[in-house]
Amino acid sequence: MTHRAVPASPVLAVLLLASMVGCARSATDSDRPSSLLIEVFDGSTMGTTYMARVVTAEPWDDARREQTRASVQSALDAVESAMSHFQLASEVSRFNQTRSTEPFPLSSPTFEVVRTALELAQLTDGAIDITVAPLVNAWGFGPTEPDLLPPDADQLLRLRSRVGFRKLELDEPTSTVRKTDPQLEWDLSSVAKGYGVDRVAAALRDEGETRFMVEVGGEIVASGLNHLHQPWRIGIERPSDRGGIQRVVPLSNLALATSGDYRNVREVEGHLVSHTIDPRTGRPVDHRLASVSVIAESCLMADGMATALEVLGPDEGYDLAVERGWAALFLTRDGDVITARATPAFDRLAPDGGTME
Repeated sequence: MTHRAVPASPVLAVLLLASMVGCARSATDSDRPSSLLIEVFDGSTMGTTYMARVVTAEPWDDARREQTRASVQSALDAVESAMSHFQLASEVSRFNQTRSTEPFPLSSPTFEVVRTALELAQLTDGAIDITVAPLVNAWGFGPTEPDLLPPDADQLLRLRSRVGFRKLELDEPTSTVRKTDPQLEWDLSSVAKGYGVDRVAAALRDEGETRFMVEVGGEIVASGLNHLHQPWRIGIERPSDRGGIQRVVPLSNLALATSGDYRNVREVEGHLVSHTIDPRTGRPVDHRLASVSVIAESCLMADGMATALEVLGPDEGYDLAVERGWAALFLTRDGDVITARATPAFDRLAPDGGTME
């Protein structure tokens, strides 16, 4: 992890825009001068990158930087060590390894994430389902070595019989979960990054910070105002070969998460397949929706909602988002043409801030 203090200049912000990875990027395009500084902390976590930018009036000394660096890293490490299915000692891995149907104890953070994921599963009729792990593994996106061939129809049928969020039973008083099918396994990757962003934001607030932007793999929490005393400007990436920014979103005291079909893919029998698996069919999503971005009060919710809407696709997903009052921006692909469609809630929360090439 690195940290540094930088002048809060528009030019630097544009350079950061070009250097950040993921589906959403931070941006600012004002030319007004600012005497404020931004302390920047960045590094790697959960198989991706992260960045925290904190607005400050004075340069921090080494002790304060180290304290914040440690807080940020500790928050992310705690989420990864509990929820990564790539770490054998994590809660997720231990749950997957057990074949018992007895109650399994969960830490408070993991219980919160699982409870939220199951609530979203109910709201979306299973479009997001954390028990999808066997299917994720079968298509080569899990911790096991991928097979050369995709699963056939019989394999998918068997694997789908081991999937289903209704086979999980949570007990809040004891903070436990029970699998009614001993073969049940879960994968929290659809919500863990968002929760990690929330935990970093909470750590910064605990230190008294109120003006910051945290990003993990494109999932973002923006708190307070930026160095220009304006909402943070977040660029939503255009999912095309040409790249660029589709829409600039002003964001303050809210979270933004984006799910897309074009970043994490693998080739299967000569075809690129998405990492997002539809739990209802057992297959990777295959529709015109290139990406969907969701604004919510927490990044955990935004992350899970974006995953569910990506599974549902541009039509069913849009209808559900409007019905639920979710703030979502859908980018659909028709050949080389990208079309944007925002829900009314998205336009209310984040009026179009223009474009930035």
